[in-house]
Amino acid sequence: MKISALIEQRMITYLKKTDNELINLFSKGHTSALDSLLNRYQEKLFSTVLFLVKDKYHAEDICQDVFIKIIETLKNGKYKEEGKFLPWAMRIAHNLCVDYFRKLKRIPFAKNSVDHEVLDTINSSEQNVEEKIITVQNIGKAQDMLEQLPEEQREVIILRHFANLSFKEIADMTGCSINTALGRMRYGLLNLRKMMTGK
Repeated sequence: MKISALIEQRMITYLKKTDNELINLFSKGHTSALDSLLNRYQEKLFSTVLFLVKDKYHAEDICQDVFIKIIETLKNGKYKEEGKFLPWAMRIAHNLCVDYFRKLKRIPFAKNSVDHEVLDTINSSEQNVEEKIITVQNIGKAQDMLEQLPEEQREVIILRHFANLSFKEIADMTGCSINTALGRMRYGLLNLRKMMTGK
């Protein structure tokens, strides 16, 4: 059997393995098992980080750091999250995003990049210039209101409505219970409603 066929066969076998099985294989020296595991969640991790940092290049850097941390932890035999690889990886990504914003000393809303994305998104023939301006202004107002929320409430709303994560995933990622995540969401929406009513 040719080497390329053997590699292909091994990759197909890896696809059928659970996360823990792949981690065990990696710990026994099968480096391609880790490649398969990281490929499994690469897109989800990247899209979440990209949504939070709003910058493709910074998101790529952060994801690179996430993978380095994962590899180092697994190599050193310090991984203890059996059956919970994705939430664990998401927590690492989340923490690195928090570090990124601490370094920048700003919150995760870069107005210029968001406005640029909005203009790209609504660049359709059905909308005239006036409608486009109103849409951008409304999104800008919503953004301003989100920025006024306490950080924990804002974070849950972003992860739920924009990153499309479940409350379980949000709870795992932010290190709180599902009830706490639900509570933060509820209070965040109530606060937004109050601001909207006030304006």
